[in-house]
Amino acid sequence: MSSQAGGEVTVEFFFAPGSRYSYLASTQIDALEKETGCRVHWRPVHGPDIRALRGRDPFEGPALSGQYETAYRERDAKAWAAYYGVAYEEPREFHFDYALLVEACLAGAVLGAGSHLFRAVAFAVYGAGRWPVDRELVAAVAQECGLEREAFLAALESDEVAQARVANARDAFERGAFGVPTFFVGAEMFWGNDRLPLVRAAIENARAKPAG
Repeated sequence: MSSQAGGEVTVEFFFAPGSRYSYLASTQIDALEKETGCRVHWRPVHGPDIRALRGRDPFEGPALSGQYETAYRERDAKAWAAYYGVAYEEPREFHFDYALLVEACLAGAVLGAGSHLFRAVAFAVYGAGRWPVDRELVAAVAQECGLEREAFLAALESDEVAQARVANARDAFERGAFGVPTFFVGAEMFWGNDRLPLVRAAIENARAKPAG
C-alpha cells in the first residue's frame, strides 16, 4: 500500500501490541491522523517473527547494549508516557505470550473489529497493567470491544489468523523492517516510536508533491 501524492496519505503501521514502544506509538495515532489528514493502516505483527526472518535477534542472550536492557527500556518507556501524558504500566514479568496478543488483534480483524481492538489489547497490558496475559484476558478485551466470545476464540485458532501473522511478518521483512513499531509512508521506512516526528514530516512532504 502506498501514499497518495497530492491527496490523502496512507501510513502503514506495523505494530506489536506486546511491544511497549508500539503501545506508546499507538497512543499518538489519532492525533497523527487528525493533524496531518493521513489514514493509518494498522498491521499487527510479531516482532520475533521479523527477527527470525532476518536470522538474528538482539533480544536473545545477554543484552548487546544498554538500550536492550530491561531496566533502561522501562525507564525510557515511562519517560515517553509522561511526555505524551498517557498511562503506562510495566508488566509484572518480562516474558509473556507476545504472540497471543498479535493473534488476538488479527482475530479481531477477521471479525471486522477496527483499530479500537488493537488499541485496547495494547492498553490492557501497558496502560492498565492487566495480568496475566492469557486467553482469558484477550477474550475479555474482545468482549469489551463488542465481539462475541466464542466467535473470537474460534477466530483466534483459525488458519486465517495464522496465515495473516506469517504474511504480515514477511511483508514487513521484505520491505526492510527489522523491528517494531515500523511505519511506512510510501516506500520510506521509519522504525521506532521516537521517529513519529519524521513520519509527520514524510506525510507533509508526500502531500506537497504534485499528483501524477
